[in-house]
Amino acid sequence: MFNIAPRRSRNCEGVTRRHALQVGTLAGLGLSLPTLLRAERAGGGRPTGAENNCILIWTRGGTSHHDTFDPKPDAPVSVRGEFGVIPTATPGVFFSDVVPRMAKEQQRFALLRGWNPQNGSHGMADQIVMSGRKFNQSVAYPCYGSVASQYHGFRNALPPFVQLGTQIDSRFGGGSPGILGLEHGPFVIGSDPNASPFVVRDITPPSGVGLDRVDRRRSILERIDDLQRAVDVQPAAFESLDEHYRTAHRMITSPETKRAFSIDAESPELREAYGKHRFGQSLLLARRLIESGVRFVTVTDGGWDTHQNNFKSLKDSRLPPIDQALPQLLIDLEERGLLDSTLVCWLTDFGRTPVVNSASGRDHWSSSGFAIMAGAGIPGGHVLGETTADGGAVAKDEYLTADLATTIYQKLGIPADLIAQSPDGRPIRLIEGRPIVEWM
Repeated sequence: MFNIAPRRSRNCEGVTRRHALQVGTLAGLGLSLPTLLRAERAGGGRPTGAENNCILIWTRGGTSHHDTFDPKPDAPVSVRGEFGVIPTATPGVFFSDVVPRMAKEQQRFALLRGWNPQNGSHGMADQIVMSGRKFNQSVAYPCYGSVASQYHGFRNALPPFVQLGTQIDSRFGGGSPGILGLEHGPFVIGSDPNASPFVVRDITPPSGVGLDRVDRRRSILERIDDLQRAVDVQPAAFESLDEHYRTAHRMITSPETKRAFSIDAESPELREAYGKHRFGQSLLLARRLIESGVRFVTVTDGGWDTHQNNFKSLKDSRLPPIDQALPQLLIDLEERGLLDSTLVCWLTDFGRTPVVNSASGRDHWSSSGFAIMAGAGIPGGHVLGETTADGGAVAKDEYLTADLATTIYQKLGIPADLIAQSPDGRPIRLIEGRPIVEWM
């Protein structure tokens, strides 16, 4: 709720008429966007050459590389686990047999088998992998989406950075705007796009409140503003507040917003192709958001910390939705002419141990894992890097998390020498890795 207006004439409950109208106009819609709207007023956009979009898939917990995209069929059973292997569309490359569609569509994406996470701790993983910088108590490094928001700004009424789901560990600043300020944080949608009806908090008006009613309340609010402005000693501050309210109203009522979130407008066939589950519909919604003008969408999915029952969990619940929906997203983006301008990434905390533990699980592993990228010029079908016979270390073409970050930023048209200002005015370099040259 906007709660930043001057409080002059109060009633016996301590509420001004203007504040009551704000409640009717904004809080009645669940809208809580003041920091986001400050970002639009700041005009973060600037011309930059390539301005690609990004859909980042974050599987929270640490997805096993052994049991997905870097299987070791010749290793002892204690290492290779319970799954078999299948050939992919790329000759000589094999995946686990529980990701058959990813194997079939491997020509659509690139796989990095040479990722060294250099970290095996939850929480810190969310911060490190989603910013490309190691945790530092004195500097809160921003995540990729926040940097894209600050550097490129708004395209239209929709926020530039949206997060679908809440599966990010934020204890160490994971997924946050850090030093860039809250106005560049994600607009978080916690509701399930597979639900019927799909209601977006802060956007979907409550039952009984139509947009004509919002317009009437805005008109009354503007009249009271005119009266207060006449005696106010800070007219510039009033103008600033008014701009925030106008932007909020524009976001609620804009055609882009209505179109972006109307996921039920998609054909039943396409929704089935993505999968009628939360993850599949989240990827479909991510595509709709990109299509409508959002620059960066993070799709979160939890439950990947498989210390126990690793194989049952992956086979029965975790992998099938991704195996169905991610290839479909790439197909859909390509058919709509959006793949060349949209980077799609699948990142996770870290890898998992080479040896299966006594609970039929795998534990955290800090020296090897995988990353997947597609679109925005990423060469489909390319498999980069190699791990040792047990998958425990990178043996060839090693890249670090900072290198993933540099690659993402360059694909988004953000320069590698970008300097941000901390709240106390210090210059902070955000990017310190090298690009994955094979993917540029």
